Amino acid sequence: MKVISSIAAMQRHSAAWAQSGERIGLVPTMGALHEGHMTLVRRARKECRKVIVTIYVNPTQFGPKEDLARYPRPREQDLAMCRKEGVDLVFAPDNLYQPDHSTFVEESVVSQGRDGASRPGHFRGVATVVLKLFNLTRPTNAYFGQKDAQQVDVIRRMVRDLDVPVKLVIVPTVRDPDGLAMSSRNRYLSPEERAVGVEFARLLQLAAKRKSRNAGWLAAELKKISGLKLDYVERTEDRLCAAVFIGKTRLIDNERVK
Repeated sequence: MKVISSIAAMQRHSAAWAQSGERIGLVPTMGALHEGHMTLVRRARKECRKVIVTIYVNPTQFGPKEDLARYPRPREQDLAMCRKEGVDLVFAPDNLYQPDHSTFVEESVVSQGRDGASRPGHFRGVATVVLKLFNLTRPTNAYFGQKDAQQVDVIRRMVRDLDVPVKLVIVPTVRDPDGLAMSSRNRYLSPEERAVGVEFARLLQLAAKRKSRNAGWLAAELKKISGLKLDYVERTEDRLCAAVFIGKTRLIDNERVK
C-alpha cells in the first residue's frame, strides 16, 4: 500500500492509472476510520481494480466554534485498517489549500436547511474539497455513506451540475450492534452519553416506521430525553433526518420512511 501526501505525487499516480483504463474507486474520509468506512472500502475493492482512500481533516467545512482542533487523528490505526482491507493507495495531504485560496464550490438548493442551516458554510467546504479530491484522484467510482444524507444530496447535485465524470455509489448506513449509526465522533461519547445516543437512534428508526406525523412525533419524543438537545428533525421526500447534541457532541442520523 502506497501512502503519499504530495499533491504532485497523487496527480502522477492518478494520471498513470487513468491512462491504463483501470476502474478506480475513491473513498474520501477525514480519518478516524471505523467499520462504516471499511464497508465503503470493501464495496470499492469489489467493484474496482484500484482503491484510493483519502484522509484529510478539511478545515473549510468546520465552523469557528466546531471541533476542528480536537477532531481525532489516529493516523497509524487508520493506515493499519486500510492496509488490512487491501487499499492500494492512501492520500493523506497535510494541506490542500494555497495560502491565498479564494475559490469555492457552492451548491445553493439542496444544501439549504438541516445541516446547511445549523452549520453555515459547511457544505461549501464539503463541495469544494470533494471536487478537489475528484480532480486529484480521477476516480471512476466514488463511495459515500448514506448516514450523511444531505452531504450525499449536495455531492450528487454538484456532480450532475458540473458534469463531473464519476459514478457515485451510496452505501447504506452502518450501525453498531446497539443501533447507533457509526461515526468518528462517537468516540467523544462517554458510556452515559452513548446510551442517550442509542435512544436517539432507536426513536428515529421507530418514527420512520410510523404512517403519519413521524417528524413531529420524533421531535416531541427527543425533547423528553435528559442529556439530549434537539438541533432539528426534518422529513425530506423519502427520509426522516435528525441532528442532536449529546453533551458537546453533535450526532446526525436518518432513516428511509417506510
